Amino acid sequence: MKKQLLTVVAAGACLLSTTNETRAMNENRVNPFLAAYDTPYEIPPFEKIAYSDYIPALEQGIAEQTAAVEAIVNNKEKPNFENTVLAFEKSGDLLNRVMLVFSSLDECLSSPEMVEIAEKAYPMYSVHTDKMMMDERLFKRFKSLYDNRDNLGLTGPQRRAVEEYYKSFTRAGALLDPQKKAELSDINTRLTDLYLKFNKNLLNATNAYELVVDDASKLSGLPSSSIDQAADEAKARGHEGKWVFTLHAPSRLPLLQYADNRDLRRQMYEAYTTLASGGEYNNYPVINEILKTRAKKAALLGYPDYASYMTANVMAKTTANAEELLLHIWQPAINRVAEEVKEMQAVVDAEGGDFKIAPWDYCYYAEKVRREKYALDENEVRQYFSLENVRKGIFTMAERLYGISFTEMPDAPKYHPEVKVYDVKDSAGNHLAVFMTDYFPRDSKRQGAWMSEFKGSFVDPDGTVGRPIIYNVGNFSRPTSDAPALLTLDEVETMFHEFGHGLHGMLSKAALRSQSGTNVDRDFVELPSQIHEHWALEPELLKEYAFHYKTGEVIPDSLITKLQASATHNQGFTTTELVGAALLDLQWGKLNPAEDVDVEGFERNVAARLNMPAEVQFRYRSPYFKHIFGSDGYASGYYTYLWAEVLDSDGFELFAEKGIFDPETAKSFKENILEAGGSEDPMELYVKFRGHEPKVDALLRNRGLEPVKEPVTINLTNAGGM
Repeated sequence: MKKQLLTVVAAGACLLSTTNETRAMNENRVNPFLAAYDTPYEIPPFEKIAYSDYIPALEQGIAEQTAAVEAIVNNKEKPNFENTVLAFEKSGDLLNRVMLVFSSLDECLSSPEMVEIAEKAYPMYSVHTDKMMMDERLFKRFKSLYDNRDNLGLTGPQRRAVEEYYKSFTRAGALLDPQKKAELSDINTRLTDLYLKFNKNLLNATNAYELVVDDASKLSGLPSSSIDQAADEAKARGHEGKWVFTLHAPSRLPLLQYADNRDLRRQMYEAYTTLASGGEYNNYPVINEILKTRAKKAALLGYPDYASYMTANVMAKTTANAEELLLHIWQPAINRVAEEVKEMQAVVDAEGGDFKIAPWDYCYYAEKVRREKYALDENEVRQYFSLENVRKGIFTMAERLYGISFTEMPDAPKYHPEVKVYDVKDSAGNHLAVFMTDYFPRDSKRQGAWMSEFKGSFVDPDGTVGRPIIYNVGNFSRPTSDAPALLTLDEVETMFHEFGHGLHGMLSKAALRSQSGTNVDRDFVELPSQIHEHWALEPELLKEYAFHYKTGEVIPDSLITKLQASATHNQGFTTTELVGAALLDLQWGKLNPAEDVDVEGFERNVAARLNMPAEVQFRYRSPYFKHIFGSDGYASGYYTYLWAEVLDSDGFELFAEKGIFDPETAKSFKENILEAGGSEDPMELYVKFRGHEPKVDALLRNRGLEPVKEPVTINLTNAGGM
């Protein structure tokens, strides 16, 4: 997942801020944000940052950008690219410096102090952004460039920047009258507050739950690493001698996949699927306020609904186009689910089980089928995927594809002791980027995995070059007392995925700040991340990084063969829960509710319209669907993972044809996708790399799904009965 600045909001703080707070009381101390960083490659000096630094630095950043914008609009010279676009891009350097650090740490570590700062900082930033984007004088200069773009001698990237800025201004309300601008600004501030509340509820609800086990016999089937982690968690929570399982993925998922105790699986499943659905941390009221507020925003800006507003700005262009893609995949996916359930039910019956497969049985019996069908045990596989081995794998992939190297910087500033920092260099030894990793779960870290940056890249006309500081965050299985962190296959793919986002940021050569790295259309941003997942289990790369953590033995050919044979195992379930969630997201975006919606009833109605299998739930139910209700980053855009998968599946077929490390293919992908950023239309960039536009059949082949003669037709209009 690519995290965008301020579109993903949660509570967090710099670990070292508490100890540094006393330093902030020194009247001679300089706020670290307000001085040049005296660190390697301008890495933020995390150890010097105190809680009390954020708001003053934010205020100073806002003041500086406001003054810079005033200088732009009062410039008597005729608007040109340099005195308008470039000047505007550089106007927020300090503000971006502050907010990139704050919004990043905000998600990785939590404290009451940081929550309090967030409640001030994000609304301040929202109001300031609205004020700029609704400034008639500033918009007039950009409109002048837009209207005359054919006659200004602009380069391709410059012309695209002018067009994208014009679109951004209009989508931000630049064409509205003063009264409606004020109304829109209030709406944006209200949404910022609601996102904060949604995320706060979700984090607190996640951390509040514990499943305590006091009988060792109930742990049958679980891998020893999961049992050890549960014992450690119990000790940390004051239940020494027992075992505690939480809703964090490294705890939850192994229990659902391996626990023989069916009631234990049911308890965990029901706890997760009712997360933040009631009590003190109930997100249903928050969702309703978000829906009504978004509907007002869409109407104010002239769109029929919020989904139309969001899809108009990306490759899909319309909600209908996004739904068409999803429905093309839907029927093959649920057809496969029927096959998978039949196979699992046969196992239940053979074991004498007197029950039908329920949702909390799916992962458990899917694993049994995998063992029976392919003689593959994921616990055996994990022995070859220690986190350090997988880290070696992603670095080896990058070196062989793109000629870059990673050297650890043990003394570099870091915001948590578990963070690792690397100096990234090209084949000639030139510095390209700083790369950071933060891979283990904490109660203070939100769930999931993501990539973002502490500093972006650019190339100014005077030759000044800024290279990026990129980071990956995960919530992977922790080490135990007698074993390193051993990753599941899903965690391995996730690590490759987020590293793909990281490469998009690290290798960028786009000159403009607004076009560098991952500043691309939302439904294109997942291409670099998802295509790099394909290398994770390629035999040629596995032989270079997958070694048994005890013996040092390279992964045997027999096990690789099993991995290849089972590559599409359980894809009915995986695809159905993903496509279902994407379709649910779009149906929420199509609503214009004036009154509260029955959230559970709406979900049931969408599932019924889709004929969703009873054994499968949406990948995320609405109260914990952070992608779409924790921000507007993926709102009415969760489909983009599948949109991009059409691209990545089709694109990797070229690597498979030419060779997975073919130099020419890698060079083309690097230049046309990774380095180009958002400097050209995404489909044009893709065609430059691939030679043709992609087709959805590539995705179906990648997932091992059988295409249907005619895509399913489902009437999703008014799906929720609203």
